[in-house]
Amino acid sequence: MSRLSIPGSGLAKGLAVTLRTMTKKTVTEQYPDVQPELPPRTRGVIGLFEENCTVCMLCARECPDWCIYIDSHKETIPAAAPGGRDRSRNVLDRFAIDFSLCMYCGICIEVCPFDALFWSPEFEYSETDIRDLTHERDKLREWMWTVPAPPALDPGAEEPKELAAARKTADKLAAQQESARQESAPHETTRQRAARVTEPHADEQARAAEQPTRPMGDSKQQTDQPGPTSGRSKPRTTGDEPDQEGRE
Repeated sequence: MSRLSIPGSGLAKGLAVTLRTMTKKTVTEQYPDVQPELPPRTRGVIGLFEENCTVCMLCARECPDWCIYIDSHKETIPAAAPGGRDRSRNVLDRFAIDFSLCMYCGICIEVCPFDALFWSPEFEYSETDIRDLTHERDKLREWMWTVPAPPALDPGAEEPKELAAARKTADKLAAQQESARQESAPHETTRQRAARVTEPHADEQARAAEQPTRPMGDSKQQTDQPGPTSGRSKPRTTGDEPDQEGRE
């Protein structure tokens, strides 16, 4: 048996929803006077960190809209050591993104192996001319200043392989420096022991230099003064006998 419907019940339900909505406080964002609070992973515009770009062309090849334009040239680097082989590297000449064609899929950022592209939550870059929506590398570099900091890592997460390799290398270098310091410690002890042996002689020489010297006349007077007499008489010298006979 079908349920009987009251005529006008649907209209009453709709009016009830309208009345409930009318009684709630409205929330209106006063844009552009007040900037909206966007989540950190908002896909607004793409920033380029040019120092990390190796011109591998992966982003341009994987882009479904073909809106990334890259130009480069090869540069020869001379060998560092004599007899070595010269190397060549790619130098970036142009990196541009046409945001009038971009569909903001983020594939270019995901496939970049050297973290040269980043999302920025900035979205206020509308133009009156569609040709101005093609941002060259200088403009893309300016967007890097608006890229938010990455979120903190989970404390319980596994340490990245790059950090583990860098930490292992640093520990190995510290161990080598410690072993070299221990090997040079005996030589330092020998030098310190020799310095301790020579220190007393140096102190005696310094004390001797600090003592005042006596004049020669004073030393002669001191030698001429008679000393304490003993029971025996002082023997005469041969030079005194002629003088005594002459006086007699």
